[in-house]
Amino acid sequence: MSVFSKFCLALCSSSLLFLTGCQHLIKSNATVTAPQLQDENNFHLQGKIGVRTPQQSGSAFFTWTQQQEQFEIELTGILGVGKTQIQGQAGEVTLNSAKTGLITATTAEELLQKATGWQAPISHLTYWVQAKTATAAASISLDEHNRYTQLQEDGWMVDFSYQGEQKLPNKLIMKQMLAEDQENRITMLIQNR
Repeated sequence: MSVFSKFCLALCSSSLLFLTGCQHLIKSNATVTAPQLQDENNFHLQGKIGVRTPQQSGSAFFTWTQQQEQFEIELTGILGVGKTQIQGQAGEVTLNSAKTGLITATTAEELLQKATGWQAPISHLTYWVQAKTATAAASISLDEHNRYTQLQEDGWMVDFSYQGEQKLPNKLIMKQMLAEDQENRITMLIQNR
């Protein structure tokens, strides 16, 4: 399995757009939170994820169901080729595909490290798809509707895009700057919530 595919799978387990209106940069704190439009950490998403690194790029379709600490993600290539399943709960995360077999870890970050050798705050993705910060140290920019347009957290910059007046994003672009003006970029298009 390619490094891209492994990264895509691990990243989904734990992606500019036009920044409209007047924005302001604020430091995240207890009084600044994203809209609570759904039960926290209970959601079902379907869409497409793409990863581009200095070495390679690729994409996959995903279905992600999250219920508090438990999640299940299914990734497939075009025409359903290369099906991979990722499941997790507190203390155990597994990735299973015909190409890799079963890989287990205690956290999504550890799974990513095992599968690709990379380190990234994968567990933050659960918050980012809900337009929330994962830590109090995050910096955010808001649009005139008080929606997140950009977030900077743990070495990653996340750009959010919305369809119409929707309160939750339908597209995230996550970027990690590397040496020599290179970057890792993950684009996540959420087609159904």
